[in-house]
Amino acid sequence: MNDNGTDETDETDETAVTTGDLAPGPGETGDSGQAGIPELVIISGMSGAGRSTAAKCLEDLGWFVVDNLPPALIPTMVELGARSQGNVARIAVVVDVRGRRFFDNLKESLADLKEKQVPRRIVFLEASDNSLVARFESVRRPHPLQGDGTILDGIAAERDLLRELRGDADLVIDTSSLNVHELRAKMDAQFAGGEEPELRATVMSFGYKYGLPVDADLVVDCRFLPNPHWVPELRQFTGLNEDVAQYVFNQPGAKEFLNGYAELMHLVTEGYRREGKRYVTIAVGCTGGKHRSVAMSERLARRLASDGIETVVVHRDMGRE
Repeated sequence: MNDNGTDETDETDETAVTTGDLAPGPGETGDSGQAGIPELVIISGMSGAGRSTAAKCLEDLGWFVVDNLPPALIPTMVELGARSQGNVARIAVVVDVRGRRFFDNLKESLADLKEKQVPRRIVFLEASDNSLVARFESVRRPHPLQGDGTILDGIAAERDLLRELRGDADLVIDTSSLNVHELRAKMDAQFAGGEEPELRATVMSFGYKYGLPVDADLVVDCRFLPNPHWVPELRQFTGLNEDVAQYVFNQPGAKEFLNGYAELMHLVTEGYRREGKRYVTIAVGCTGGKHRSVAMSERLARRLASDGIETVVVHRDMGRE
């Protein structure tokens, strides 16, 4: 993905190892993970959505990255990592439709990993049809699945092929409005740092008039509260302004809503932890994404952080007006 959001992945059918040096020996056992089993991230998603950028970001963070590995070989790669005496503690594998003849094996490989209790996460990159078409046209390349049809035909076929995998993803990132630097920042926010937290939450404010965030796990609607936009002395400010925040939370039901949703999130996050889900994106919306949703997102993020959840706040549409 270049600065305009275009995926730079070389659309070939060759498997490319982009970092690291596996040199396993018979019976060797690593020091990381359960019984030396390395941590595994599977990167997939739509062609043109930024898979190569996500992979390069993990490479820069010290991950052993393999591009376009046939899914049937993922368990073998994990086994080799486990025999590397801890030299390969974190593996990232890019799986996409370039290896479509192997793609049917992915489900079996995931089942095998689960049976062996391999700690794995799936990161899914996607973007809107308009964004993907613009990216393919900008690099003057065909979509790998379009055949004799159009780019949109290829995109539709790929979405259908990847639908089940998207549903199983631990982290979905919509890159429609992201440049390469913003995508790298999102990846850094999730994977940089030391010890892996039990759960990470992204609280994202947004404006309904700009559309729902497609990577949201949960959506919170703040439009039942009076809009500060109609208060002349508050209109120019955002929900980060203390006067705006006080106006929002002085409205009937605002504090009760925050408290109630925080309690609900306590139940939900406990369930996520039990199910091994490590990421959740909570989208908090109002009409324009400037006042109510921003104020509510900030307060909700504080509540989640106080419950021990590592939380990142993103204001998607603030400043668009």
